[in-house]
Amino acid sequence: MSGYRIHRPGERINRQKPVSFQFDNVQYRAFSGDTLASALLANGVRLIGRSFKYGRPRGIVGFGAEEPNALIQLETGAHTVPDLKATQVELYQGLLAGSTTGYPSLDFDLKGLLGKFGRFMPPGFYYKTFMEPVKAWPIYEKYIRKAAGYGHAPVLPDPESYDHLHHHIDVLVVGGGAAGLWAATLAGRAGLKTLLVDEQAEMGGWLLTERRSRIDGLSGMDWVGQRLAELASLPNVSVLPRTTAFALHDLNLVQAVELLQDHLPLTERNAALPRQRLHKIRAHQVILASGAIERPLVFGYNDVPGVMTVAAGHSYLNRYGVAVGREVLVQTQNDAAYEAALDLALSGVKVTLADARHSGAAAWRQQALKSACVELLLGHGIAKVLGDKSVSGAQLVKLDGRNNQVIGSGPRLNVDTVLSSGGLTSTVHLFCHNGGRPVWNQQQLSFVCPDEGRDNIACVGAITGRWELSEALGQTHAAVAALLLGKGRGSSGNAPAVANEEVAAPRAIFRLPDGKPEGHGAKAFVDYQNDVAAADIHTAIRENYRSIEHVKRYTALGFGTDQGKLSNINGFAIAAEALGKPIAEVGTTTYRPSYTPVTFGALAGPHVGETFDVRRYTAMHASHDARKAEYEVVGQWLRPWYFPKPGEDLHAAVNRECLATRNSVGVMDASTLGKIDVKGPDAREFLNRIYSNAWSKLDPGKCRYGLMLDENGMVMDDGVTACLADDHFHMTTTTGGAARVYSWLERWHQTEWPELKVRFTTTTDHWATVAVVGPNSRQVLQKLCSDIDFAKDAFKFMDGRTGTVAGLPARVFRISFSGELAYEINVDANYGRYMWEEVMKAGAEFDITPYGTETMHVLRAEKGFIIVGQDTDGSMSPNDLAMSWAVGMKKPFSFLGKRSLLRSHTAGDGRKQLVGLLPLDPQVVLAEGAQILSNTDDTVPAAMQGHVTSSYHSAFLGRSIAMAVLKDGSKREGDTVFVWAHGKSVPAQVVSSVFVDKEGVRQHA
Repeated sequence: MSGYRIHRPGERINRQKPVSFQFDNVQYRAFSGDTLASALLANGVRLIGRSFKYGRPRGIVGFGAEEPNALIQLETGAHTVPDLKATQVELYQGLLAGSTTGYPSLDFDLKGLLGKFGRFMPPGFYYKTFMEPVKAWPIYEKYIRKAAGYGHAPVLPDPESYDHLHHHIDVLVVGGGAAGLWAATLAGRAGLKTLLVDEQAEMGGWLLTERRSRIDGLSGMDWVGQRLAELASLPNVSVLPRTTAFALHDLNLVQAVELLQDHLPLTERNAALPRQRLHKIRAHQVILASGAIERPLVFGYNDVPGVMTVAAGHSYLNRYGVAVGREVLVQTQNDAAYEAALDLALSGVKVTLADARHSGAAAWRQQALKSACVELLLGHGIAKVLGDKSVSGAQLVKLDGRNNQVIGSGPRLNVDTVLSSGGLTSTVHLFCHNGGRPVWNQQQLSFVCPDEGRDNIACVGAITGRWELSEALGQTHAAVAALLLGKGRGSSGNAPAVANEEVAAPRAIFRLPDGKPEGHGAKAFVDYQNDVAAADIHTAIRENYRSIEHVKRYTALGFGTDQGKLSNINGFAIAAEALGKPIAEVGTTTYRPSYTPVTFGALAGPHVGETFDVRRYTAMHASHDARKAEYEVVGQWLRPWYFPKPGEDLHAAVNRECLATRNSVGVMDASTLGKIDVKGPDAREFLNRIYSNAWSKLDPGKCRYGLMLDENGMVMDDGVTACLADDHFHMTTTTGGAARVYSWLERWHQTEWPELKVRFTTTTDHWATVAVVGPNSRQVLQKLCSDIDFAKDAFKFMDGRTGTVAGLPARVFRISFSGELAYEINVDANYGRYMWEEVMKAGAEFDITPYGTETMHVLRAEKGFIIVGQDTDGSMSPNDLAMSWAVGMKKPFSFLGKRSLLRSHTAGDGRKQLVGLLPLDPQVVLAEGAQILSNTDDTVPAAMQGHVTSSYHSAFLGRSIAMAVLKDGSKREGDTVFVWAHGKSVPAQVVSSVFVDKEGVRQHA
């Protein structure tokens, strides 16, 4: 590799601040202001990756967001970031980076051997080759995935933070080049609240590279400095460098990510500040000034390391003081490349310029190159590049002046670098994100944004196809002036003065011919990142793919991080040629967010961990900690799962807790149950409509179990609601369904029944609930409360009382989720821990046993009680659950889901219904989710009859039990079915879903 440093006036690096860094475990030196890409090129590193499909050596092609090859792994451990583009990584002291491809090494890649047989791996190769035999797919998949990867995802928690910032502004300008700076200046002068964002570390766009232009008599960068100084003086204008607008949504919502600390060494980053910030910008007017990207030409072996775009070679020279080669071939079909060739030649590089046009560029440009001793080869194109891991030469051919055909052989050049320019491609991505479509401009050979933009989105500069600076600034001034006039604001000043220059028309050529039928010569790559060659596009067309969207998916054109920035126009043009259609008719693929990759950290922002999924703790949590509880998360609540004693595992602890509760008394923290206070003159009527059963005659002091159905008549939640007064009810819901039910109530009240006088207050956090369960629960309550009569006939099952428990005002309900005699004590949550400890003291003589959610599940399953969401799945009606007793079809006003219950399908045969299962081997605990079969024949696919919903070992019964949903289960009691899981079937008998105390004697005791 012959890349080397060279001093350039106006270079953006700081040679007084050297930095050291590592790439692939080799130490290098560079300067502050370098990107990782420029630093590697300056150090002679050309091979930087391997291609996706063929494992071909790949080098740096671009200099910014368009880079397809240089995907690197940055840093290690918790700070590692995969697949960053070396062209966008700002260098800092101590940076560690590595290649993301190549096995066992980048220099020797086994996949590269497969690439030698690339002709046998055309588009669709994987689809067609690995379909059979089906059983072998896991083996294929393992190796395909191993071969296809780029980088490694972090496995350690991210130690850095991210945040979000919302903006509501008048004008957002995307792009900090000349057009964007002038648009922001005009908007700022008009007094509009303006935000200017640009992805680069400093503003200026192409002016950071191009040195010759003068604007209003100033050099390009002096004019940029003048604009930035004026913008800084305007209090209504903000400027954000290192900020990429990556998505444009409806109603002018733009998302942009700002890199706040990525350019700093890890040791210098401020832990109190975010690494990146996601800006969510709502703008009345968006001005897109995102410029254009130079695309390469397509020719044989154009992927050899050392082949780059002209713009990249020019930028590395003038921005970073890096000459990318000592003997450079510049291949072009337009005038712009002449400027780069001239700067390279004046820097001491030996330059040859091949122009596909027979007449070449404007005469003054040709004369300038000749004066700089640049060899001009007009009417020539590259047939193929020579070299393997680095360019060693190029074979040229002579081109026909009118048709894109070879008319003769050309010279073979000994060069170490090839730069190519196929013209500019407008960066239309954001414009297209929410439905905009670009238009084909034949003169500029690019899809561009229309001059008129669209509602509240203006397009200025190169994005509209104005490649020349004078035209871009003139169009920008006119477009923004019209925008301001529409807002009743005048624009100040005239458009910046830039001299017009003579420019020759570009040649409409995208694929340089080599004189051979497509696919028979050297591979000519269109999409570097996905190994899509020109021949692949022709193959897709031959296989009858006609839509460019289908061609894209068949070949992978424009996939990945590239998103078609370099490849799309060339791909569209080659497809158009193969189809015999104009490019405008072929059209474009659909551009979608994100424009460039965005970290998950930035998207999540502060919404991580408990900020995203809040951990909620009951008032008794400290008591549970003291008793060494193990926890599980239920609906954000950290609930005790079980309370192990020394030496106990989950199963031993649950068996002990179950037996203690069934035989004496247990206690559970039930505070997490959803609680909603329902109050108002029409509270009863509202409950009648929202629940499937009747509530009109429920007396104060009574409780009732209710089913809540959705519009389809399927169970969505359940719970017990107590009547406190004729117009006042205490509703409970499932722990996980509390928020959803509350929203459900408000939705129907506000949108459908606003005439009902009722209001709802969520009180889940207000009440601490202690469930005292078991034969001795009455005695425990009697020791704590003297003003409530707990006698069997005075305080019956499903009754509620208010009184004083352990000196605290309390609501006590005699309800049971276990089938045992049980009471739920509700007190002010501030006294929850006190109440828990008082219950434990009162129950000490009965060896009271705290239990968790696992024991609760076993106890309720023994009694056949359902858990919504576990024993139901959104397709279960009350009839399916054998709970038709909880449906009041005679209520005067229809309830939610009533009409759906009358549908023939809902009431028909073949529906899955709740049953119990007893494995014939009582020691076998069935797997939850296991499928149920009627027999064990080998029919494939098997006729699934249902599945297991709940399954446990019951210490009380001394055997395993299960609940399931089974087709026509209510008619199949006594049948033997087969439960299939983990490669084997277990026979089980269909029984009632109630395993303990079918008569209800225990809970009515």
